[in-house]
Amino acid sequence: MTAIRNINSTDSDFREKLDSLLTANDELGPELTRTVMDILEAVRNRGDTALVEYTNRFDNRDARIAELELNPNQLVEAAKYIPDELQHALEEAARRIRSYHEKQLMQSWTYEDSDGVMLGQQVTALDKVGVYVPGGKAAYPSTVLMNVIPARVAGVGEIIMTVPAPGGELDSTVLAAAHIAGVDRVFTIGGAQAVGALAYGTESVPAVDKIVGPGNKYVATAKRLVFGIVGIDMVAGPSEVLIISDGSGDPDWVAMDLFAQAEHDEDARAILVCNDEGFIQSVTASIERLLPEMERAGIIHAALENEGALIQVKDLEEAVEVANLIAPEHLELAVNEPDELLPRIRHAGAIFIGHWAAESMGDYCAGPNHVLPTARTARFSSPLGVYDFQKRSSLIRCDRESSKGIASIASVLARCEGLTAHARSAEYRLNETEK
Repeated sequence: MTAIRNINSTDSDFREKLDSLLTANDELGPELTRTVMDILEAVRNRGDTALVEYTNRFDNRDARIAELELNPNQLVEAAKYIPDELQHALEEAARRIRSYHEKQLMQSWTYEDSDGVMLGQQVTALDKVGVYVPGGKAAYPSTVLMNVIPARVAGVGEIIMTVPAPGGELDSTVLAAAHIAGVDRVFTIGGAQAVGALAYGTESVPAVDKIVGPGNKYVATAKRLVFGIVGIDMVAGPSEVLIISDGSGDPDWVAMDLFAQAEHDEDARAILVCNDEGFIQSVTASIERLLPEMERAGIIHAALENEGALIQVKDLEEAVEVANLIAPEHLELAVNEPDELLPRIRHAGAIFIGHWAAESMGDYCAGPNHVLPTARTARFSSPLGVYDFQKRSSLIRCDRESSKGIASIASVLARCEGLTAHARSAEYRLNETEK
């Protein structure tokens, strides 16, 4: 029997129980940080030599540096030999993802203010981006599509992908996805050493401007440590789903949607928030009946025990309050009138509206990105998108006449702050206009 926790908002210690749930898996630990720092420092100082040593040690390989980069023809060939149905699915998913992200493109703009000063914003793409794709336990072609396509749409100059190859084995579907998405170079390296190589550069791996893509705790810690040297998308934690239900749906659907997150790993978080006690009991029964038939039953069972919860609330208003407090990565509004709740949702990475919008569709092919803020970071951050691969430069143009007003203001404010050179720099222009 699955020992998923049951919490009721009427419990006197409800908030304590909720806080305990939300903080259960967010500790990285000093030992992990020291280990990752050592790897990063070795790659920074010894380049390719350290990269090969760690790759061979951690991935059980006997490779030379020249063997770590794939020939572009290998991506083309991989795309030819995967099953037709899979090829079609990848291409259709890529089409939908590309179509959605094309709508996110930011454009440059300018205007002239009342003083005649031209102001604006120039939007440019990043020069070089590294995409980390996990490997080992499973293959994730969807990760390739979701990280590479927005970068390609943004106009990034060069996209470099790293993917570990344990025992020298690579998944052809991942390589096919790389070809479809438009990756420029692929290196078969993983772990913190891959992050270090992308951040610092080695003799063979170029340094990039930004690193995106998920990974294990070593990868997440490495991204956190190199942030500032390069940009990163986010430090992603375990996957999460929160389902708000009014008891109107099919309990089997809800149970399976909880499983869909729980099967990622033992730390994945799957939560149901419902105002109907009888429906919660029905979902519990569905969990017990359906779990034994799942291929990853052991992982799901552990995740539900470790991080899962069935939360009973008084009404849907309170359900929304709980959801906004948790700020989940994925939020399903599995209710009869989801549009009534939607305007009140403030914090969620992706929102799935109504009974028919399964979170798994968003993971693969709906169109929006599946790289989402986790661990309550949806309170202040957003899904990965084209805007993560574009940057903005401010534009200011003055002529002799239009500089008068702002030079005078700048002079006064600079002297107020005691920055005389700032003031005189503006005053030179002001004095010249008054001649």
